[in-house]
Amino acid sequence: MSCVIFIEHPTQGDKVLGEIRLNSEKSLNALNWDMVQLIRPMLEKWQEDDRVCAVLLGSEGEKAFCAGGDVVKLHQAITQSENKSGMDEFFTQEYALDYYLHTYQKPLIAWGKGIVMGGGMGLLNGCQFRVVTESSHLAMPEVNIGLYPDVGASWFLNHLPKRNGLFLGLTACAIHANDAVFLGLADRAIANDKFDELLDKLLTSTWDQPAVEVIDTILRQLELDSSAVFAELPHPIQDHQELIDEVMGKESIVDIVNAFLALDGSDKWVGKLQNTLKYGSPVSMHLIKRQLDRCRHASLKEVFQTELDLTVKVSRQRELPEGIRALLIDKDRLPQWTYTSVDQVEDSFIDGFFESPWTPENHPLRDL
Repeated sequence: MSCVIFIEHPTQGDKVLGEIRLNSEKSLNALNWDMVQLIRPMLEKWQEDDRVCAVLLGSEGEKAFCAGGDVVKLHQAITQSENKSGMDEFFTQEYALDYYLHTYQKPLIAWGKGIVMGGGMGLLNGCQFRVVTESSHLAMPEVNIGLYPDVGASWFLNHLPKRNGLFLGLTACAIHANDAVFLGLADRAIANDKFDELLDKLLTSTWDQPAVEVIDTILRQLELDSSAVFAELPHPIQDHQELIDEVMGKESIVDIVNAFLALDGSDKWVGKLQNTLKYGSPVSMHLIKRQLDRCRHASLKEVFQTELDLTVKVSRQRELPEGIRALLIDKDRLPQWTYTSVDQVEDSFIDGFFESPWTPENHPLRDL
């Protein structure tokens, strides 16, 4: 069975709605090489097909839209020197796909139910219409494995209000539907049980108006019809925004982390974030802030190019394989990080991660 299902739905208006369903429920639809290789050509085919009015991106199963990349296979590639070129190629193709989604010429609707993490966030945020549901659980948890938020996060986290993007990257904070819309990481909050209705409305539309208007009208009404569901759900980021602003207002990464750790942890939400900061990679924390700072005014193309540079450099160091080992291989949750605390990390060590392994002329993403 294919890890991606493609469906061409005829509509009432003699148009075609393309549908993509990630189909690897056992791995929570984790993005893999085969998925990337299948999705890109189909999107290109549909972009050239005048009958195709829009594309709906979703997943099989109820647990996840996409839980990220297959980091266990990534660990194997890192620890087996002969696989490093293949690992670099995967990141190149994944980032190229994410960039293509951001620049796609037809409306893309993402149905982001369940777990949406890492690579799943890259897919979701590449789409023009980002839908979350009451089951949605969004996060960029890379700090826990010695990585940093990639897949375009240097772009979409930087476009969040205030310093919420840095906050999410450092703390791996879980984002549910209400906060996702509040932050601008989702466009509409729609109940899970409305998916069939969404599909039906898309297929029975005549598409005699611009596609963006047709889709927006449908999603707006479904969101209104779902309002009671989300009225009962929490929104901790909104509730703690003043506190977040105060802590994230510090200038250095050391001051930010220490200020967060000094907060009263009796608030369970705050305590959970403090545990992440205590567990996470101090190197990752420095990389996260440095990468977001350097990409603040970068173009989308520059963002993906610099992310590929940084990811390849990170994958050559011990921090990432050690983080994956501790969390997902041995599962002892006892990572032996290169540095034991964020204040011990040397600037010169971090500087080395930000030297591109390529010249502009031979960069794998030069033709984005």
